[in-house]
Amino acid sequence: MHNQENNSEVAVLGAGSWGTALASLACKNFSRVRLWSHRSQILEDIAETGENRSYLPGIELQSNIIPSPDLEDIVGGVSRFIVVVPSHAFRQTCDRLQRIRSRAGSDLDPLQLVWGTKGFEPDSGLLLSQVAAEIFPEDANFGVVSGPSFAKETTLQMPTALTVACRFEGEVESVCEWFRTATTRVYGSDDLIGVQLGGAIKNVMAIAAGIGDGLGYGANARAALITRGLVELNRLCKALGGKPETIMGLTGVGDLVLTCTDNQSRNRRFGMGLGAGKSIQAIKEEIGQEIEGINTTQVLFNKSKDLNLTMPITEQVYQIIFEGKNPAHAVNSLLQRTAKSENE
Repeated sequence: MHNQENNSEVAVLGAGSWGTALASLACKNFSRVRLWSHRSQILEDIAETGENRSYLPGIELQSNIIPSPDLEDIVGGVSRFIVVVPSHAFRQTCDRLQRIRSRAGSDLDPLQLVWGTKGFEPDSGLLLSQVAAEIFPEDANFGVVSGPSFAKETTLQMPTALTVACRFEGEVESVCEWFRTATTRVYGSDDLIGVQLGGAIKNVMAIAAGIGDGLGYGANARAALITRGLVELNRLCKALGGKPETIMGLTGVGDLVLTCTDNQSRNRRFGMGLGAGKSIQAIKEEIGQEIEGINTTQVLFNKSKDLNLTMPITEQVYQIIFEGKNPAHAVNSLLQRTAKSENE
């Protein structure tokens, strides 16, 4: 252990693949990592076998990752949390955490919370930082950890780079230390909005890239899709107050390239299924895990209309998923758009 905080604890809320991966990083820097899930069977499996057989089978987890089914008990002893639940469960999880802390009174240390969830709150379209600001007190530091990273490779300690951004910029470096290991570089950012947007929008573009590959359209089409997807990401980032340089970093172009080009991406595999003519329900059952890009597509489409932004790839993905448009027709719609300068 190399972290100055290595005698303390952190709790990871959410024991899916990415939650388990972040726990595997944090356990290098904390004496104990409490891993909580609303699915008790996952925790029982980890306690019994030493691995998360549901999401990362065959990978042995470190002994200081402790499955903890009782959230109230966790909150009594921990002030640092990593929330890695699907975006639709983010508010409920944070609400529950804050209610437990409120009942505990003023004896608790100030809250420090980071999420690894990539997406918006589905119903409201809020960034998760906006949700967190509604729930937690003003002295609570919260932030996001994001970047081009598949859970399996991270857990296997393969070289990875991540970015952390926080509500309080002075706390960014200490939070980066939660996740730094010999094989994981973690960079700080002062752009909480931009880091979140990159992690969300790339899921929609990964669906689009998957659709193209499912249709058999090849590498040229994929490269064009990624590049034009970056344009849409830039437009939204600028409109919502993020920084353009963030989009050119790990959480923007880095995550976009990763999820659009590798079949470890659930969103890409979802798109490939759509391109191959499979039903949405059949693809969901085949993948068996959360596909964040579905909800994000709807949120992005609505935001593009509200902000009067041109986001043609997002619009076509929306029409395929929510209006039943034929994927090949959607690609033709993109190809037949009025020609213009690349920078427009």
